Amino acid sequence: MPSFVNREVRLLKHDNSIVKEDHLDKRWEAATGEVVDEVIFLGKHTAISNRPALTVHPIGVPHLREDEVSPAGGKPGWAAPPNPRIGPWLRLLKTIAESHNLLPEFEVTHVLSCIVYANVTTSRQAEGLHHDTIAILTLIPFRHRVSSIKYGIWVGHLISGYSLPMEDPGQSKAQGDIKGVGGTWKQAIKVAFETTSAAFPRGEVLAHLDNKSIDLDIVDELLKIN
Repeated sequence: MPSFVNREVRLLKHDNSIVKEDHLDKRWEAATGEVVDEVIFLGKHTAISNRPALTVHPIGVPHLREDEVSPAGGKPGWAAPPNPRIGPWLRLLKTIAESHNLLPEFEVTHVLSCIVYANVTTSRQAEGLHHDTIAILTLIPFRHRVSSIKYGIWVGHLISGYSLPMEDPGQSKAQGDIKGVGGTWKQAIKVAFETTSAAFPRGEVLAHLDNKSIDLDIVDELLKIN
């Protein structure tokens, strides 16, 4: 595996899928004796929307049960500590993207070091383009991006709607028992909160709820979770 050195940075070039590079930080330490502080994956793919974009995001599939298999890789029920660079990079990408008519994105996808995944999301039309105190844990896209960019805060995990799976919430709501809603939605929130807290041990963790994308009764119940 070819590697390149620039002061404290090590750049690795590999032929494997990134989602198959489990424990890359620990494997590097075992091979070289160097302790890894953070891991940054550089990737390139085509978005489902086929819309040109730049994106940075942490990794994890906290909503999956241990017996489930993620189609895109990752450890079920687990998420990496979000890298403190995500917030500053998101703001930098906004500037870069606007200069190329692209859209900065923050998304969640599938090592114990703090991790950030930086993607250049391309389409055929885009092939030629070459001190904070608060961490934000975000539930439901996309208006959270405005807060992250405007207020200069750290950025934690984003939990999309599909990462809050609820079993028959409609029936439970009709019975006035939102607490009885099954599914792994609470697990996903717990994992995201714990890993965000671990990444920013002296920071205050805020949850940004997008109540335009989620039922208000469910929002009320989420706010009660300790």
